[in-house]
Amino acid sequence: MAAYIARRLLWAGFLMFVISCITFVIFSVLPSGDPAVARAGRSPSPELVEIIRVQLGLDKSKPEQFFNYIMDILPFVGGNGINFGFSFQNNTDVLPEILERLPVTIFLTTGAVLLWLSIGIPIGVLSAVKPGTWMDRLAMGIALLFISAPVYFLGLVAIFLFDDNIGKFPILPGNSAYGEATTAWGKAEAMIMPWCVLAAAFAAIYARFLRGNLIETLQEDYIRTARAKGLSERRVIFRHGVRAAITPIVTLLGLDIGILLGGAILTETVFNIPGIGRYAFNAINLSDLPVIQGTVLFGAFFIVMMSLIVDVLYAFIDPRVRY
Repeated sequence: MAAYIARRLLWAGFLMFVISCITFVIFSVLPSGDPAVARAGRSPSPELVEIIRVQLGLDKSKPEQFFNYIMDILPFVGGNGINFGFSFQNNTDVLPEILERLPVTIFLTTGAVLLWLSIGIPIGVLSAVKPGTWMDRLAMGIALLFISAPVYFLGLVAIFLFDDNIGKFPILPGNSAYGEATTAWGKAEAMIMPWCVLAAAFAAIYARFLRGNLIETLQEDYIRTARAKGLSERRVIFRHGVRAAITPIVTLLGLDIGILLGGAILTETVFNIPGIGRYAFNAINLSDLPVIQGTVLFGAFFIVMMSLIVDVLYAFIDPRVRY
């Protein structure tokens, strides 16, 4: 196991380097605009633009710029520490801005994950145990409805219906409520609607996915053997069936958590939540390429790390998996 983890860590480092190369080419080589011109303001003089280019290091060749960028994102290497680049629009390093918003994104992601797991897994198990019943058809029909509805659409509908200022049924804090909250309870209350909106589609996907896996698993020979040995149906389903059927769910969960920790852009934008996703959305509107590049790398880091954690968990969840 230790050798496997070491190999995966090396592979994760290589993946991050490749992703860094790709993002540098996309955001620094391909764009036709000059960040120095955007930083200088309207109708800048050529002298001012050249001074800004020198200050930002844009006068150097692309290989030199890439080398300097790699030095900025490697720990204990860059002269000024890790900063993930420099925002030309805000005059700030990118990483401190991301870390300032990270707790908000973690709070949003954690609540949504707990909510969609507590809803999706029981519904998936119930539908698999009683396939073809009215309960199964109703649950899968509702799941299909939520899968088909985009997050931004559900968010706007939820605000229209339940926002305590403009909603038809004003029962929950809505848009901008998180930024106005001053206490921990107030922030948690402001997250109820974003949690529900973000968890809706995920809960539906997990319910349908687990249902299909569990129905297939319950047809396996070792399940019939367990029943023939006289084990209770509850023990057969949860101890043997769900444990094997849930393995692909763990992979899906790890990737989803990694993606959301990189920024739930749609949810944070609709509900005006000051997280990483909102930060990236503002950077896109301002064409702040270093910020976009930094948030992409930060999201890639979480996805790679969660993938590694999921692979390690496989051996403990499913006894058939051995490294």
